[in-house]
Amino acid sequence: MALDPQAKAFLEMNEAAGAPRTSSMTPEENRLRTAEIGKLAGIPKTVARVENRLIPVEAAQIGIRIYTPQGTGPFPVFVYFHGGGWVIGDLDTVDTVCRNIAHESDCLVVSVDYRLAPEHKFPIPVNDCYAAVEWVARHAATLQGDPEKIAIGGDSAGGNLAAVVAQLAKERQGPALSFQALIYPAVQLGSDTESYRENGEGYFLTADSMNWFFKQYLNGEEEKQNVLASPLLREDLTGLPPTLLITAEYDPLRDEGAMYAQKLREAGVPVEYTCYEGMIHGFFWMGGIMDKGAQAVSQVANSLRSVFMRL
Repeated sequence: MALDPQAKAFLEMNEAAGAPRTSSMTPEENRLRTAEIGKLAGIPKTVARVENRLIPVEAAQIGIRIYTPQGTGPFPVFVYFHGGGWVIGDLDTVDTVCRNIAHESDCLVVSVDYRLAPEHKFPIPVNDCYAAVEWVARHAATLQGDPEKIAIGGDSAGGNLAAVVAQLAKERQGPALSFQALIYPAVQLGSDTESYRENGEGYFLTADSMNWFFKQYLNGEEEKQNVLASPLLREDLTGLPPTLLITAEYDPLRDEGAMYAQKLREAGVPVEYTCYEGMIHGFFWMGGIMDKGAQAVSQVANSLRSVFMRL
């Protein structure tokens, strides 16, 4: 399909603004630029309460933001990890997205402010996210959440972290997860796919940017083969939670996401896979300017509602 007109307008606006390449800037400069993306998510929907907390992780504390929907609960819980190449993004970047998911799904949403690279390289973000899910499982009841109904999810690097956390929860017999929502996840770092060749330049996320992110996140090239960095490489995917996996047609990460969906299916995991035609990487954050971004947020919320209604 042709590039969606709303995605095309965004790309043209971005080009007209003369935005520098990600790889030409420092992590701090990239973080400042990304702060503006949160404004593209549209109008935030109403929730009953939003609360910031600090929770303990190994040798540190990290922030979480808890979105409580209207009602009395106990609510199913959705733990969310933001994208941004393990380097950029924060709780504010996905604030509207998380509010809207909480509103539409009637789930308690917990957004996790895991520590970022290059200050905190692999596997620190993985460990932070796993620790956050363990903390939520232990404390769900005190948050108006149901500890028996926990899902996880994330976009891009956050989708990578969610996929890894789900695998670790199974391996370690940790929190029982009911569902995972992976939005254009990076699941094989440094993969050589057709979508990288087709979409590696000119569609917002570039192959050059991904290589820059990998260098910030990893301690060395060999870590691309570690299943905690590239969850697609894990051989046994049996027993993982039912999965919603979303990709975008004009995204370098499209093919590895599709490959992960297929590998999960082959392992007997129920999978709902959607490739949003005409869309670019990042559209999930841009529901205010891209109708399909808002549609994808609603798809996540509806899938959560559907899964938890059956439990």
